[in-house]
Amino acid sequence: MVRQFEGGARVSVHYHKFDLPDGVDLGPVVAVDTETLGLSLVRDALCVVQLSAGDGHAHVVQLDRSTYDCPNLKALLQDPLVEKLFHFARFDVAMCKLHLDVDVAPIFCTKIASKLARTYTDRHGLKDLVKELTGVELSKQQQSSDWGAAELTDAQLHYAASDVLHLHACRDRLSVMLEREGRMELARACFDFLPVRAVLDLAGWPDQDIFAHT
Repeated sequence: MVRQFEGGARVSVHYHKFDLPDGVDLGPVVAVDTETLGLSLVRDALCVVQLSAGDGHAHVVQLDRSTYDCPNLKALLQDPLVEKLFHFARFDVAMCKLHLDVDVAPIFCTKIASKLARTYTDRHGLKDLVKELTGVELSKQQQSSDWGAAELTDAQLHYAASDVLHLHACRDRLSVMLEREGRMELARACFDFLPVRAVLDLAGWPDQDIFAHT
């Protein structure tokens, strides 16, 4: 299905049940986001994974929560030759580890990149980041929504797509800033640690700083 999105751009939203189709090629860098029933790793289910190659097209995969059988999606998330681009990867990576049993890598997280590069602000949410770096105003109207419904609405599909359509542009701008400030190597080290951070969250250390003296 094709719908009109912000800024007058037309984007294609491809809605898939249970897995990505065979043969979908999203290139060497793919933007990824998840939708869940809530923000608790121990209570709330993973319902939807959306992806984009940064070309104005989004693929929204509604998962089968009885099996989480999605071999094509799992293969992509673990492909060492494809960088997975998230905003706040810590949560999404933990959800994928818990429900899909995959170790997502390699990773670029625009939230971590923003905190390391945009030290002139404390506004690192996706809406603020996209607005500053791309000029696009994202709608968060469907953020609180029943993602466990049997069928997703057009509004939900549009919302899910909007969360991944602009991450490539943000990554490009943030990479320039990180390189300029000499912080790209530090950012990459943080990205590489994210799968371990996710395991710590799932194992019961979501808030405690295990590196602290006390």
